[in-house]
Amino acid sequence: MKRRTLLTAGGATLVLGSAFALNLNSPQNSLLVGMANAQTDTPADPSAIADMTIGSADAPVKITEYASFTCPHCAEFHDTVWPQLKADYIDTGKVQFTYREVYFDRFGLWASMIARCGGEMRFFGIADMLYDKQRDWTAGGDPANIAQNLRKLGKTAGLTDEMLDTCLNDGATAQNLVAWYEANAKADDINSTPSFLIDGTKYSNMSYADMKKIIDDAMPA
Repeated sequence: MKRRTLLTAGGATLVLGSAFALNLNSPQNSLLVGMANAQTDTPADPSAIADMTIGSADAPVKITEYASFTCPHCAEFHDTVWPQLKADYIDTGKVQFTYREVYFDRFGLWASMIARCGGEMRFFGIADMLYDKQRDWTAGGDPANIAQNLRKLGKTAGLTDEMLDTCLNDGATAQNLVAWYEANAKADDINSTPSFLIDGTKYSNMSYADMKKIIDDAMPA
C-alpha cells in the first residue's frame, strides 16, 4: 500500500515557511496570524510539546502511532482498526497508546493545533472528528477555506472562539510542534505514515488482525 512520504531535511522551513508566505491581512486568515508573527530569533523547543497518550500507564504493551491528519491511509486506520484496538486493548488496560503527529503540510499542522487546543482530555475525540471529516475539511485545498473548516470543526467539538484564537495564533507552539515532530521522526526512523512502535519495534500500516497478533504475542504470560 502506497503511503505519503513525510518531510525530511528542512521540514520545519517547508511547513512553517509555506504558511508564513501567505498574505495574512484578510480577517478570514486569522488562523495564520500567529504563525506569521512567530518568525523570531527564539529557538524552537521540542521539549515544550507533550505526547498525547490514552490508556493505563501500567498497561503491559505500549504502542506509539505516527500519523498525519491529512494522510488518507491514517484516516482509514482510524476508521477500521482504531475502534477495535481501543475497545479490546486500550479501554481494558492492556495497551497504553500514544499518538504522535507527523506534518506533510501546513494543513496537518493546523489540524494538530486544533486537536491540541482542547488539551489531553479532548485530543483523541477531536482527532476522531478530524479523521472522520478529513475529506470535508481538506476539500478544495484552499488555505482560507481549510482554515475556516478547521475552526468550525473545533467549535463543533466544544472549543470557543477565544480558545481557538489563543491556540491558533500561538506561533511559538507551531514552531515547537514542527521541531518536536522532526526530532521524533529522526529518533524513531519514521519515513511514512501510519507507522507504529509496538514495545519499541517499528511496524508499517497493518490490519487489525495483524496488530492483534503482535499485541497478543507481546502480552506477558
